[in-house]
Amino acid sequence: MNTTFSAEDRKAWMGLLASADDARLADLWRAFDHEPAFDWLRAPEAGGVMVRGRMGGSGAPFNLGEMTVTRCALSLADGTVGHGYVQGRSKAKAEMAAKIDALMQTEAAETLRAKILTPLQEERAAAKVARASKAAATKVDFFTMVRGED
Repeated sequence: MNTTFSAEDRKAWMGLLASADDARLADLWRAFDHEPAFDWLRAPEAGGVMVRGRMGGSGAPFNLGEMTVTRCALSLADGTVGHGYVQGRSKAKAEMAAKIDALMQTEAAETLRAKILTPLQEERAAAKVARASKAAATKVDFFTMVRGED
């Protein structure tokens, strides 16, 4: 097992997998072409979680509402455990996320990073730039001219 990753690294790849487009993740997973042997610790199941918010990011927390999530956990043949938590009811996406999470803790990590995580990160960054440029195109600069009166 490869234990050279930090909790922040794992948080980053779990977040990336959870927010990835279902179809794009499935395409990248198929291209990886490595189906590991595993046993379910918790088969994919959908449920609800309470989403909390804060006004202004620092106010008192409040319950915003519920969100549907699908979760699962599995164990590879070598005992490595992977978890998958995704928004919505996609059991297949949760399973892929759990497999990738488990494999990222093994010697397959660098291959997975190159074939799945890096393309997802690049696509996320490109989408962020596209959104920012679209928003910038509608930006209006307001300014006040001083008349010289005091």
